Amino acid sequence: MKTQKTLDIENALASHTKHNRIFGCFEVTIGWYGQERVDYLTMDYDYAWRCHEIKISKSDFYSRAKKTFCGHYNYYVMPLELFEIVKGDIPTHIGVKCLDKYGCIESVKRAKRQDVSPDIEKVLLASMIRSLCREIDKLEKNGEFGRAKPTED
Repeated sequence: MKTQKTLDIENALASHTKHNRIFGCFEVTIGWYGQERVDYLTMDYDYAWRCHEIKISKSDFYSRAKKTFCGHYNYYVMPLELFEIVKGDIPTHIGVKCLDKYGCIESVKRAKRQDVSPDIEKVLLASMIRSLCREIDKLEKNGEFGRAKPTED
């Protein structure tokens, strides 16, 4: 079960990327039989991949859970209060985005571009497509998406 803070961050991320015409999907498993999952994966029109790991508490940040940073740009996304506590432990190439007091995403530390091989880019694309299809399946199950059902005359 996700906390309200996690849901707030997810909603702000989705709104931020949609506003900037960036494609994104939550909970993307990397690879066909992948053991890694990125909290939010995005791709822009220049095929720049961004991995976002959402952290909502100090224990969450320091947990042994795998942090999937395989994009051109990689970010932690967290409350500003948490950033103030952990900022000394964030690698120099990892960026940070925080939820501001208005519920919007604010960049507080820029990510440095990393090289990503063409093979990894293909894996990211396939992983994102597969995860987006999963989301469509969820909507269809709930009757929120799909082809219009024929009406009876």
